[in-house]
Amino acid sequence: MTYTYLALGDSYTIGEQVPVFENFPYQTIQLLRKQFLGVHQFHPPEIVAKTGFTTDELNEQISKTVLQSEYDFVSLLIGVNNQYRGRPVDNFAIEFEELLKQAIAFAGGNHKSVFVLGIPDWGATPFADGKDRQKIAGEIDKYNKCCENISNKYECSFIEITYSQREDGLNPDYLAADQLHPSGKEYAKWSILLSKKISEKIISCFP
Repeated sequence: MTYTYLALGDSYTIGEQVPVFENFPYQTIQLLRKQFLGVHQFHPPEIVAKTGFTTDELNEQISKTVLQSEYDFVSLLIGVNNQYRGRPVDNFAIEFEELLKQAIAFAGGNHKSVFVLGIPDWGATPFADGKDRQKIAGEIDKYNKCCENISNKYECSFIEITYSQREDGLNPDYLAADQLHPSGKEYAKWSILLSKKISEKIISCFP
C-alpha cells in the first residue's frame, strides 16, 4: 500500500521559520516510513496552509487549490488567528465545523482517517511579553474545547498538544527564531502523537 496525507492549517502546519522537513506533517510521514519500512509506502504530505490563516481564509484557499479527490489521511489544525484577531468562538465553531466536514470528504467520508490537532497557546511564548497571558490562555482553552467537541460530534480523533506546548513555551530549544512559533523539537512531539494515531488506523486495516 502507498498512502497519501493532506494537512490543512496555518503557520503551525507549514512550520513557520523551520525547515520544511521539520514541520509536523513531514516528521509524521518520516516516522511512518521508518515504522512500516518494507511494508507500506507514504507519499510526502500535501499541505494547504499559510501563516496568518483564519478558518475562512483556509476555506477560501482550499477552494482555489487543485487537490486529489481523496486522501488516506487528513489533519486539521486551525483557529489561533481567529483568536488572535478577537473573533468570537461561536463564529469560529461554524467555520471550523465546515472545514472538518471538508476534511472528512477529502478522507473519502471516513471520519476515522481525520485527525484534529489542538491549537497552541501563543500566550505562553516570549512573543506575548506584556500581553495578558491568562486571558489568552482562557480564550485558547475555549477554542480548543470547541475543536474537541466538534471533532467528537463527527467521531474524528482530537489530539491534545496545548498543555505540553505551554510547558515548553519559554524554552528556547522548543522555539523558532521569532520566539513565537515552535521549533522542530516541539513539532516532533506532535508528530509522535499523530503518527501513532495513523499507525493504529493502518494496523486496524492490515493486522
